Amino acid sequence: MRNVGVALVLLLPVAVAAQQAPKPARTVIGFGSCSHQSRSQAFWDPILSHKPDYFIFGGDNIYSDTYNMALQWKKYEQLAAHAGFQKLKQSSVLLATWDDHDFGLNDSGAEFREKEGSRENFLNFWGVPKKSPRRNNPGVSVARVVDINGYRLQFILLDTRYFRSALVKRAERAEGEGRYTRNRDRAATILGAEQWTWLEQQLRVPADVRLLVSSIQVVPEDHYWECWDLFPLERNRLFKMIKATKANGVIVLSGDRHMAELSRHDKAIGYPLYDLTSSGLNMGRGGYWPEPNRHRIGEQFFENNFGLILIEWQPDPLITLQIRDEKNRVVLQEDIRLSTLKPGARK
Repeated sequence: MRNVGVALVLLLPVAVAAQQAPKPARTVIGFGSCSHQSRSQAFWDPILSHKPDYFIFGGDNIYSDTYNMALQWKKYEQLAAHAGFQKLKQSSVLLATWDDHDFGLNDSGAEFREKEGSRENFLNFWGVPKKSPRRNNPGVSVARVVDINGYRLQFILLDTRYFRSALVKRAERAEGEGRYTRNRDRAATILGAEQWTWLEQQLRVPADVRLLVSSIQVVPEDHYWECWDLFPLERNRLFKMIKATKANGVIVLSGDRHMAELSRHDKAIGYPLYDLTSSGLNMGRGGYWPEPNRHRIGEQFFENNFGLILIEWQPDPLITLQIRDEKNRVVLQEDIRLSTLKPGARK
């Protein structure tokens, strides 16, 4: 009996230690863009295998490209009918913004004449309640904050279509180069006055990690396709606003490009600004289409892909940015400590 007692005494501290050191909470966020409702839906199973807590649809969630809003709605119904979408809707919190093809026409902006009808379809499809304040504001921007283990995770989904001024076409361009040049008109806008005011308010909301979702790329500035740098004054305004509000923990998620890449700007906001582009859930370009990007980390990826953000809520949370192919293989990855995403921090 004496020996049994000793054994119990030796075992108890181990059991107590195990209870005092639970595994840190983990949040899994999936995102992607550019999903044609009539193409292969092979991406759903790889996404679902990660059991994302949240999934962000970053734009071009359908390809409607029409002035006929009844036809657009039928294309939304095609998306809704896919078994993978239904499973994701049941298991994850869905957040969405739009890009040109589900907003209106290719590369369209404020000039799209059916934007009010398109907005109504968008809000109805994504289940925005009739009494939601989101229905009273122009455009489809939305923000929310969730508390996780004492940390605050903020989602800010921008609308880069409803208010956006006209693009300026290049007079000359080589084959394969983008078709637009910089619009330096001081009156030109991406977000519009109301959304700029709203965004500043959101950046002042206390949060630890902020996922800023823009359907078009924010950081890259060396190509001539759609991106924030086509409106350089707006891009600079965004950087200055993040810096002025002292908004820490900002990470940009973008789409639109039919490829994936990770960019990092080290001088824009007072700490490294990452822009993870996942585009081509089933609309990847394929092949090899290199383009310059002074801020790129790693390589471009041109096949179908989706993005994952994994957050381990440790004392210094670890944020892992991933791009995965349609076979669920990691093709890009970057690990970031939250402590590096604040003014004055070193990467």
